[in-house]
Amino acid sequence: MKQWCYFVSILSALFFWNCSKDKTPVPKTPVDDYQLVWSDEFSTNGLPDLSKWSFDIGGGGWGNNEAQYYTGSRLKNAEVKDGYLNINAIKEDFEGKKYTSARLVTKAKGDWLYGKFEIRAKLPEGKGMWPAIWMLPTDWEYGGWPVSGEIDIMENLGYIPYFIAATVQTQAYNFIKSSYKQNIIAIFDCYTGFHTYSLEWDSNELRIYADSKLYHTFKNEGTGIEVWPFDKRFHLLLNVAVGGTFGGAQGIDDSIFPQSMVIDYVRVYQKK
Repeated sequence: MKQWCYFVSILSALFFWNCSKDKTPVPKTPVDDYQLVWSDEFSTNGLPDLSKWSFDIGGGGWGNNEAQYYTGSRLKNAEVKDGYLNINAIKEDFEGKKYTSARLVTKAKGDWLYGKFEIRAKLPEGKGMWPAIWMLPTDWEYGGWPVSGEIDIMENLGYIPYFIAATVQTQAYNFIKSSYKQNIIAIFDCYTGFHTYSLEWDSNELRIYADSKLYHTFKNEGTGIEVWPFDKRFHLLLNVAVGGTFGGAQGIDDSIFPQSMVIDYVRVYQKK
């Protein structure tokens, strides 16, 4: 979840804004050769299912000078209620920080090499919000970030509303070199309606969608791990960051809190 710039390709994103009009739920079984291998429909009230999710915990800034403290197994910040997972960012003093939130991960409970990943979500709104749906390598076999790769399925900066970014970072393509691979799409009701953010990943390419609209493709160039470290298993992360180097580039509006990313479901498919 590193640096990216929404302003590049803003006009192209506007051409895709109508994907936000697709309110039809994605069928549970895709009409292709995938089969469901892992899912969470958030059907039991309380804490998230700890057989499927763990928490990244702490307030060290997470490499981006973020302002929140990520809590663990704290209902106030991560609650399943009425069929939805709510990841809640709250303005409060906690462990030396001024905000709390949660970062859920499937590591060691859901790790996959290739597949189709669907997450249906409604995003938090306001300056200082930085929600993300993304993937990191489970084993970091090729080395630390960015050598082993990162896949950002969905990110939104609250101070640039409605624009959703999909980003891929590797040793060759990353924010340090200003070479990261990214595309954006505009969804003008991303804060009031649910939308499905999806990744299809195979040995040849990564394809990222919003409501079935393909808007970012990253291809295996066949030149080695510097470009394509995506032949190892990855896991999912869901989080709402507050502020930081990127999320807080225009400050944090304290009047907006609390804010929540609401997740309808997470579904993972693999080829039959």
